[in-house]
Amino acid sequence: MENQNFTKTFAVDQSPEEVFNAVNNVRGWWSEDIEGSTDKLNAEFLYHYKDIHVCNIKIVEFIPGKKVVWLVLNNYFNFTKDKTEWKDTKIVFEISRRGNQTQLHFTHVGLVPQYECYGVCRDAWSSYVNNSLRSLVTTGKGQPNPKGEEDPINAEVVRKWKLE
Repeated sequence: MENQNFTKTFAVDQSPEEVFNAVNNVRGWWSEDIEGSTDKLNAEFLYHYKDIHVCNIKIVEFIPGKKVVWLVLNNYFNFTKDKTEWKDTKIVFEISRRGNQTQLHFTHVGLVPQYECYGVCRDAWSSYVNNSLRSLVTTGKGQPNPKGEEDPINAEVVRKWKLE
């Protein structure tokens, strides 16, 4: 059986270091509503989007210019039966040179078609990686979710998982 983990790959003219720095600027391409550090080994951060999605992530691998791996410690979706579907999955960013370009290979290990969130998550990751992250790398400006007002459901989940 072939690998069913969700993947996306793109190549750019920028250096591996520039791609690596953009990946770690999570507020610049995924969401401005990130709490915690996103640019060092063993750091933890909290992502939240309205009342729809909240997750606590730990950086478990951090090799400058080459690789970043996030481990999803906890997850909440408001639109799936299993609210914790992403829990214990890994989000992997692998950076390499391909000829005169830098390639970013993104894999969400554990995000598979059997997940109820797969279609929504596939579309969201496709947009964040291929559009927002690529734009941050190539132009210096991504299209992250803007920092917004809290809503009561999300605020409760955020309070529960808030980083110390």
